Amino acid sequence: MSVRLVPAPISISYAPVSENAEQFLREYHKLSQIDDDPIAQWLKTSKAKGHTAESDPVILNLLIELYRKVDSLEKFLKNDEPIRIHLSSSNDIESIGFSHFQLTQNALHVGDEYYGRVEMPVYPKRDIALFFKAIDTNLAEITKMHLEDEKAWNIYLTARERIMIREMKESKN
Repeated sequence: MSVRLVPAPISISYAPVSENAEQFLREYHKLSQIDDDPIAQWLKTSKAKGHTAESDPVILNLLIELYRKVDSLEKFLKNDEPIRIHLSSSNDIESIGFSHFQLTQNALHVGDEYYGRVEMPVYPKRDIALFFKAIDTNLAEITKMHLEDEKAWNIYLTARERIMIREMKESKN
């Protein structure tokens, strides 16, 4: 099986689904943008109704990010950080594709299903929850990911491809 992958320096925490399938699915749904980010939902609704047509999108996005930072600080001060399920393993991701990723170490059992969280270095930073199946001891196929998280994953992949192309051009000169 040939899968096109791009180098990506990110990490993943994961555990076999068999350890706690119901809890993993519950956290997966909690980490969706719908439950986690009410301001984003408000913005989508306002855009759909046309209330933001005359607003400057850059300023609007900056204000929303400012709101998120204040909200995050408030949660921190109240010691109200979201509790995440402990995942038994963690590993560095060597490279990613649109529906696959490869770990730096051979740590997976072929055919097993896993639940994982990846802290994505995109704006805004957030944890992406996903389910994946081990194709090889270090190659995995993503089987379930929220639509918004999939968009962030694909944006990150495209950015990494651009960096790789730029580095290849620079090395030729």
